Amino acid sequence: MLTTIIIIIFFSILIIVHELGHFLLSKKFGLFVEEFGLGLPPRAWGKKIGETLYSINWLPFGGFVKIAGENREEDDEMAVKIPAERIFYNLKIWERSFIIIGGVVMNFVLGWFLIAIVFWVGIPKAVFIADVQPNTPASEVGLQGNDKVLGFENTEVFINYVNENRGKDVTLKVERGEEEILLNVTPRINPPKGEGALGVSLVEGGQEQQGILVGIWNAFKTSGQIFGLIFVGVFTLIKGAVSGSGSFEAITGPIGIVKVTAQVSHLGFLYLVQLMALISINLAAINIFPFPALDGGRLLFLIIEKIKGSPLPKRFEGYANAVGMGLLLLLMLIITIKDIQRLL
Repeated sequence: MLTTIIIIIFFSILIIVHELGHFLLSKKFGLFVEEFGLGLPPRAWGKKIGETLYSINWLPFGGFVKIAGENREEDDEMAVKIPAERIFYNLKIWERSFIIIGGVVMNFVLGWFLIAIVFWVGIPKAVFIADVQPNTPASEVGLQGNDKVLGFENTEVFINYVNENRGKDVTLKVERGEEEILLNVTPRINPPKGEGALGVSLVEGGQEQQGILVGIWNAFKTSGQIFGLIFVGVFTLIKGAVSGSGSFEAITGPIGIVKVTAQVSHLGFLYLVQLMALISINLAAINIFPFPALDGGRLLFLIIEKIKGSPLPKRFEGYANAVGMGLLLLLMLIITIKDIQRLL
């Protein structure tokens, strides 16, 4: 239950921040913004401030902003009620581009800020079990993924300790959730090729505390690297899907995120902050990808409009966005099925 609440809060904040980017730039360029909503309809409460309705909706997931003329298929009656210069599709291309990428920028900035918080506060170094291979000493004594191995500040020290005690009984103290567990295990003297003496893969956690300015700069570089890796990863996935060599094994959907959140929540608040930062930068990188139904797709249409000197036909944009949304939903369904299979 707690994990579900955390997930709802996470995604609500990320989506609201994204929509806030569109909202603020729309206001900056003088557009008519009909509504800015927290949550999704039906509406629970609303108050009109100026010309914009600010609403709270019953479905506690995300938010939305309704900008005049954002959807070119809207009724032309809008052009009668609202001055032309206050309608989205009448703005200059560069102005519309800024509004479109506003959400992506806000998600990136949020991720950057959250990573900076982690850098400023710092996280004690720790060694975690990333994965346990079957039929190994680790699996036999009950070591599990995400167990925190106490008493070792980095993976090198832990690996050296295990190798120095091959064939001997050793006691490991691990932290699992809120409890500490003692496990007696004997590292193998001659493990199979590709496996260590225990049969685990490790990951090193923790972050050295940094000053404010250094933390901001390093957080920016880290955020940029994450953004680039995700963008390239999406491109590789699509390329693989087209060539028939793609794989969804490394991709996690909503169910997988719930599982990861449940695991990370036991490690402490700052690990949740790290996870939220990663998801926010993920959303930024995916949303800017030039694919219909995404912000990047809308930006691509504007680039084409600039090159050809006129907008693409409304019908074409409508069909392209519909097909794009259908493919995204299909991808989400496939990933969700994969997530369920991993849990079984």
